[in-house]
Amino acid sequence: MCQHHPACPSADSADREAAHLVAHFPQQGWSLLCNGVLCFEDTGELLPDGQIIAPHRPLGVEHVVTAA
Repeated sequence: MCQHHPACPSADSADREAAHLVAHFPQQGWSLLCNGVLCFEDTGELLPDGQIIAPHRPLGVEHVVTAA
């Protein structure tokens, strides 16, 4: 799919998120990369072969919620 030079990382590469954007729909929460990967705003991904990559957003201290 990718026609960039040098070519973007493939969908099965560990650095697949470094590929160029083809389409970006922030109002719907997703982007399409030139390697066919759908990236979602929650950091989850859908690979071209249908494989699902679970969200991998790191949680920092500011995201921890405690009951009062």
